[in-house]
Amino acid sequence: MRTLDLQTDKMLAHVDEGVGSIIFNQPEKRNAVSYAMWQAIPEIIKDFNSSEDVRVVVMSGAGDRAFVSGADISEFEKLRNTPEQIEIYDAATSASNKALRSLEKPLIAMIRGFCVGGGLAISLAADLRIAADDGKFGVPAAKLGLGYGYAGIKELMNIVGPSYAKEIFFTGQRFNAAEAEMMGLVNRVVPTSELESTVISYARTIADNAPLTVKAAKAAVNEGTKNPGERDLEKIASLVEACFNSDDYKEGRRAFMEKRPPRFQGR
Repeated sequence: MRTLDLQTDKMLAHVDEGVGSIIFNQPEKRNAVSYAMWQAIPEIIKDFNSSEDVRVVVMSGAGDRAFVSGADISEFEKLRNTPEQIEIYDAATSASNKALRSLEKPLIAMIRGFCVGGGLAISLAADLRIAADDGKFGVPAAKLGLGYGYAGIKELMNIVGPSYAKEIFFTGQRFNAAEAEMMGLVNRVVPTSELESTVISYARTIADNAPLTVKAAKAAVNEGTKNPGERDLEKIASLVEACFNSDDYKEGRRAFMEKRPPRFQGR
């Protein structure tokens, strides 16, 4: 196992057998994200994006009460009180969210308990969301008088559609895991006792597949959620061509003919 050395112990990251792990580690505050935690996320993603030992990434919250419950509001008076502080703080959160969405490898959110507000926004950066049956989801902006920008609402709408996006934002209610699954907000719901094993099984399956093919598929889906004029179809064509020119394509054909599992190298 390779462990990343970060500037805060409130974020943990390690790599084990092709699976990178990101853990929000503030369970006493339901893993509310502090400024130091926001700062650590781009560092983790930079490592995982550039490392050949990472095929897939799983992010989760420490403890059994929450994935992420939002930002750590207890810091706001000290770190987000003046216009200058707000600008600096918001730049850190923006950089963090941008980093999560820049990850070229599959990202799975493993969700227990509270996944609300900023925590839900973080989960939307994942490609797959797998939740325990104790999951609680919501965006309480309407109960706080907060404005929510177009980008965040569009991202939710891309996943659950316009009607459910409106229901989530208009009501500000919390939804249970079964309701989240019905909306398409999560891919699947499993018993709490099976959450980790289910996620690890998914991660291992993805890690064993051809990395270039998975990368191309993720990029294509992501481009498809953009407005037509913003899509980089040349990028997708290049990624697909790289698959056909790869050693992994040859290995996949050989493995099929030899009736054995393929051993993909990502090149």
